[in-house]
Amino acid sequence: MKTGTESYGDIRDAVRDLCKAFPDEYFRRIEAAQAYPEEFVKALTTSGWLAALIPVQYGGSGLGLAEASVIMEEINRCGGNSAVCHGQMYNMGTLLRHGSEAQKQHYLPKIASGELRLQAMGVTEPTSGTDTTRIRTTAVKKGDRYLINGQKVFISRVRHSDLMILLARTTPLAEVDKKSAGMSIFLVDLREATGRGLAVKPIPNMLNQDTNELFFDDLEIPAANLIGREGQGFRYILDGLNAERTLIAAECIGDGYWFVDRAAAYAGRRVVFGRPIGQNQGVQFPLAEAYIEIEAANLMRFEACRLFDAGQPCGAQANMAKYLAAKASWEAANACLQSHGGYGFASEYDVERKFRETRLYQVAPISTNLILAYIAEHVLGLPRSY
Repeated sequence: MKTGTESYGDIRDAVRDLCKAFPDEYFRRIEAAQAYPEEFVKALTTSGWLAALIPVQYGGSGLGLAEASVIMEEINRCGGNSAVCHGQMYNMGTLLRHGSEAQKQHYLPKIASGELRLQAMGVTEPTSGTDTTRIRTTAVKKGDRYLINGQKVFISRVRHSDLMILLARTTPLAEVDKKSAGMSIFLVDLREATGRGLAVKPIPNMLNQDTNELFFDDLEIPAANLIGREGQGFRYILDGLNAERTLIAAECIGDGYWFVDRAAAYAGRRVVFGRPIGQNQGVQFPLAEAYIEIEAANLMRFEACRLFDAGQPCGAQANMAKYLAAKASWEAANACLQSHGGYGFASEYDVERKFRETRLYQVAPISTNLILAYIAEHVLGLPRSY
């Protein structure tokens, strides 16, 4: 399928070549075993794709968010799932933008080479949900260390990461003038923490997604693991969230193209009542609508990337890109499943796997309703609704 906004041809071709070594059968085996695609992630790391956003002086490629988003898009467009590795892209941004030079010198070259993985970010909690300002996990300074207590939920890739970005309250909510103040960001070494104050409990789910509950019980971490200034963590995390939403928009766009490609190919060769089912407008039109919506989302994705890479405010664009792309991929998924009929539910066609994977992004990492609320308040100037 030809797309109207395809660019970055060299990156696309290289990622597609890598993905050829991991065909649909590979991901079916991983899915059946409920395993982590270790070989796939290693191949991406060895090829340098997961170090795209790390500056050259720290061993990375020094590319922009636009290029990183194309990498994520192509993984999904080739039938994979970037969720197994996208944390390495946007989590690293928090360290890069707000970490000390000593922290960057120590960690970034090892992340770029694959010696260390920074795949996890601990923000969400069971009691606060999307109201991040009300998190209860605390970090109390004791001399040259911080003592961490609390709980996180739906934290992905913890068991396949060496490091984790953690958001915790360093000043009680009742003692701050602004509820977004008093939170801080830390870098947690999961190899040292697990079993020594950190307990990890996997959460079975409808995807082959490694997501977990985390329990902190007097976990001690060095004070040197604080990123930036104490109390400024919420502001720091927003930088990473804009990148996260834009990258996930790109993944949804990749999913959308995959669904339309597969559906169009199937509809062209599947013959019922003596002619291809793709000759019927009832099959054509939903696929055409899905394609149009994907192309529109693609444009907003690149606008968000342009602003982010220029260092300009991009919260509205990142949120709109994620909203449009998640919606478009879900509509494409439904059209693809409907086009395949009963075969869409058969694992061998891969539609049902991708269908489940793309459905997640209507809910997380930010729900469609919260995006609408954000646009209403911050773009349209309407009173806050929550």
